[in-house]
Amino acid sequence: MTHPVPLPPPRRFEDRSVLVTGAGTGFGAEIAVRAAQEGARTVGIHYRSSREGAEQTAVRVQALGAQPVLFQADIASWDAVKALADEVFGELGTVDAAINNVGDVAREQMSWRDLTEESVDHVLAVDIKGTMACTHELGSRMLDQGHGAIVNIGSTVIVRGSARAPQYAAAKYGIVGLTKSYAHAFAPTVRVNVFAPGFIETAATLARQDWQSGRGEQLKAMTPMGRIPGPEELAGTALFLATDDASHMTGGYLVADGGYNMVGA
Repeated sequence: MTHPVPLPPPRRFEDRSVLVTGAGTGFGAEIAVRAAQEGARTVGIHYRSSREGAEQTAVRVQALGAQPVLFQADIASWDAVKALADEVFGELGTVDAAINNVGDVAREQMSWRDLTEESVDHVLAVDIKGTMACTHELGSRMLDQGHGAIVNIGSTVIVRGSARAPQYAAAKYGIVGLTKSYAHAFAPTVRVNVFAPGFIETAATLARQDWQSGRGEQLKAMTPMGRIPGPEELAGTALFLATDDASHMTGGYLVADGGYNMVGA
């Protein structure tokens, strides 16, 4: 079976400013790079501890003609997010799109039996509280500037739940609730949506014990598209929700999981 030659990325962010949280590694890094490929003027690259990764992302962004600006913050702290939002708008002037990508999947946990209160607290603090703080603080400033779009990165884990890490599924459900709430609150000036990928073959995923012991192959067999994509393939899909083509979408939930969870009307 032959596949068509991929087209060059569209220039959907020409002369616009995009912020991506958790852009030092993995999916966030690829979203930041894709924004630059699509013509973004400036790309805010947020990181918590991956300074080296963020700098590598910045090099890639700059090579594509965009201006990278690095920001450090622990989004589990609301005060830190408030300071981050002040810094971002101070440095960038305007933020046309914000992609809230940071999330803790409790990657080292292989079973619900390994659940700890510490892990529950951290996952909920980062995924729900952190995403809420980013949406609240960035979105309120977008309201002041008169426009903007926010994309919160969710997961299709909410469809089936997670026997491995129930706290992760609970957190991603929370992101749906807060997204719908702020979509109502910010309409019609600022749009807020969820992008829900399925499994992504990031370096961190490929290094997981369960992935290496056969889970990856099992999931591929259960996916109608027959493969698990890398982060670069889904970056443009996530960004779609922040483009003019999605101008009538808010409070939405966009799935890209190769058909693994076919749900709907």
